[in-house]
Amino acid sequence: MPEEPENLSETQKCLFMHYAPRPSPPSCHLIIQVGLDIVTWTILMDEINATIPVDVIPEQEGSRMNLWSKDSNVTIIPATSTPQITTEYPIQVNSTELNETEVLSIVSQLEDILQSESINEGLAKSLLDTVNALINVSPTAVASSSRRIIQIVDQIGEKLNFTTPSINITTASLALAVTKLNATDFSGAYFSISNIINLQVTLDEESSQENFAAIELPPSLLKDLPPEERNNASRIQFTFYEKLTLFQDPSLGNTSFLNSYIIASSVASLNISDLEDPVQITFRNLQNSQNNSYLECVFWDFKENNGNGGWNSNGCNTILNKSNETICECNHLTHFGVLLIIFRDKIDPIQNRILTFITYIGCGISSICLAITLLTYLLFEKLRKDYPSKILINLCTALLLLNMVFLIDSWISTYGIEGLCIAVAVFLHYFLLVSFTWMSLEALHMYLALVKVFNTYVRRYILKFCILGWGIPVVVVAIIVGTKPEHYGFGKYDKGTDNSLDTFCWIQNDVVFYIAAVGYFCVMFLINLSMFIVVLIQLCRIKNKKLQQNAQRSVFQDIKSVAGLTFLLGITWGFGFFAWGPVNLPFMYLFAIFNTLQGTFIFIFHCATKENVQKHWRRHLCCGKFRLAENSDWSRTATNNPKNLQPLVQAMSLSSSSNNSLQAKSSQANSSLYQIRNYSRRPIVNGAKL
Repeated sequence: MPEEPENLSETQKCLFMHYAPRPSPPSCHLIIQVGLDIVTWTILMDEINATIPVDVIPEQEGSRMNLWSKDSNVTIIPATSTPQITTEYPIQVNSTELNETEVLSIVSQLEDILQSESINEGLAKSLLDTVNALINVSPTAVASSSRRIIQIVDQIGEKLNFTTPSINITTASLALAVTKLNATDFSGAYFSISNIINLQVTLDEESSQENFAAIELPPSLLKDLPPEERNNASRIQFTFYEKLTLFQDPSLGNTSFLNSYIIASSVASLNISDLEDPVQITFRNLQNSQNNSYLECVFWDFKENNGNGGWNSNGCNTILNKSNETICECNHLTHFGVLLIIFRDKIDPIQNRILTFITYIGCGISSICLAITLLTYLLFEKLRKDYPSKILINLCTALLLLNMVFLIDSWISTYGIEGLCIAVAVFLHYFLLVSFTWMSLEALHMYLALVKVFNTYVRRYILKFCILGWGIPVVVVAIIVGTKPEHYGFGKYDKGTDNSLDTFCWIQNDVVFYIAAVGYFCVMFLINLSMFIVVLIQLCRIKNKKLQQNAQRSVFQDIKSVAGLTFLLGITWGFGFFAWGPVNLPFMYLFAIFNTLQGTFIFIFHCATKENVQKHWRRHLCCGKFRLAENSDWSRTATNNPKNLQPLVQAMSLSSSSNNSLQAKSSQANSSLYQIRNYSRRPIVNGAKL
C-alpha cells in the first residue's frame, strides 16, 4: 500500500485514501459522477461541511470503480447535464442572486445524489446543509421546487445509514431525526425541539425545557398496517423546519397566515392515515392569538393548489388554544402547522354564540311553518289554482330545503367524510340560490300583473318560471363543481368562548363565495327591491283615486300588506349590507332574526291569515262549532263576493284586458292592500291573459 505523501490538503488526503486504496476515514465521503468520457470526483468533508471540487480523470480508471462501488463511503451516480455543486465552501446562496433556474439546477443535483440506495451521516449532513441554504432563499425562487425539496429531506431520512438506535442531524434552520423501529413491539415515539437558536432535538422522552414544537406518536400507530407494510416499517423519521419558505400557500389571502414552525413525521415511505388514536402535536405560537382571531390546526396537503401544496385542516382538530400555545390532534402523519385566522369584523364570542342559537332556532321554526304552508296548498286543490299560489309553493319548497340542509350541515361535517361534506355544501349553495331566484320571480310576476299593461302573451308561464327558478342555480353550481369540486368542503365557523370552532360544509374559496353567493344575492336583491318599490308606488296611486273611508283600518291593513311583501320578496336580507362598523352587531341580530324566521312570516301573512285558507281549514280540519258548513253564508261570501274575485280573471281579449286589469286593481285597493296575494288567478302579462 503506498505511503501517504506529506503536506497534503484534506481534499488530497481523502482522494488518496480512496485511490491508494486504503480504508477511507469516516469523515470523508467521495461522490463519483461518471460521464461518457470523464469521471468527476466530488468530496464531502465533515470537518468543513463543504462540497469541494476535484479535477476530472480519464474513464480508463474504470477498473478502480469496481473497488469503489463496494465502499460505503463512496457514492457513484450517473452524469447529468446539470452543473455540479462545486463551491469551495458550503453553498453560498444569496437570495438576491440565486434565481429559480439555479435553484432547479441544485435540486436536480440533490435528487441525482439520492439515487443511491443509502447514504452515510456525513453525506446526509452535507445534503441537509444544502437544503438549509435553499430554504433561506426568497420564496419566489424556490416556489416551483418546494415540493421536490421537501421530498429530498424525506428521502435523506429514508436512506440514511446509521448503526445507533437513533440519529439526529441539525442545521441552522432544519432538523432531521431518525429512529429505528420495531413494528411488533412499538410503544410510541416522541420528538421535540427545545432550542430555536441552536436547534436542540429530544427523542423518546419529553423534554423538561419549554418546547417550540413537539409531536407524540401513539402506541397504536402501526396497528392497522397490512403485514407487508408492517415489515417495511423499519424506521420513524421526524423533521423540523424553522423557516417557512417551502410552505407558502397563495390561497390563504390577507386574513390567514402560518403561526407556528413546521414539524413532520413519517414511517419509512408508508402512508399512515385514519388512525384510531390520533397523533398529538404541540406548537409554540409565533404570535399570540387575539379576540378577533382563532387558531386552526392544519397539515400540508400536496394536492392543493394544483399539486403545488397548500394547508388543509381535514383530519386535524384543535384540542387546546392558549395565547402562546396550541395543541392539535390529527389522524395521519405528514407536515403540520397552525394557522392564525383573523376575523374581518370583531364580534364578542358570547354574542356570536347567541346569534348561533337564534339562527338554529329560527331555522327550525321556519321549517315547521313552511311545511304546514306547503301541506295546506298541496292538500287543497282550490288554493293552488292561481299562479301566485304556484309561485308561493315553489318558494316555500326552496326555503324548506334550504333550512333543512342548513340544520344538518354541522352534524354531517362531524363525520369527516370529504365527499359527503362537498355534497352537502353543494346542496346548501344550490337551495340558497334557488330561494333567491324564486323571490325575484315572485317580484317579477307581481310587476307584470300589477304594473305592466302592454299587450304581450306568454305561453306556459309557470313552466318557464320553473325552468328559471330551478335551472339558473343549477348552471351556477355546475360550473363551480365542474371547475374544481374542492371549492366546496370543510370550513371553520362559529367561534365559541373558548376559541373552539364548529366545522361547517360550505364554499371554501373566497373568490367563488363572493361571486357565486354574495354577487348572485346582490343582483337578485336589487331586482326585488326595485320591483317592491314600483309595486308599492302603483298600489298607492290606485288607492289615492278612491275616497278615504275607514282610514284607520286601511292604514293597519296597509302595514300588513307591506310587511307581507317585505318577507315574501326577501327584502330583510338587505340587513346584511349594513352589518359592518359600529352598527355591525345590531344589524347582525336583525339579519339573524328576520331571515331565519322568513318562512314563519310567510306562513303568517300568506297562509294563516288568508281568508280562503281559513275557510278550507275550518271546513276540512275542524270539528264541532269551529267546523264550517259547506253551504254556510260565510263560505259563499268567501268564494263569491265580487270584491274577492281574483282581478284580471275576466280578461278575454287584448282590448278588454287592460281595462279589466285596472278595474281589478281598483277593486283590490278598495278591499285592502292586504289582498295583494290575490292579484291574479290567470295573470295578464303586458295586458294579455296568460
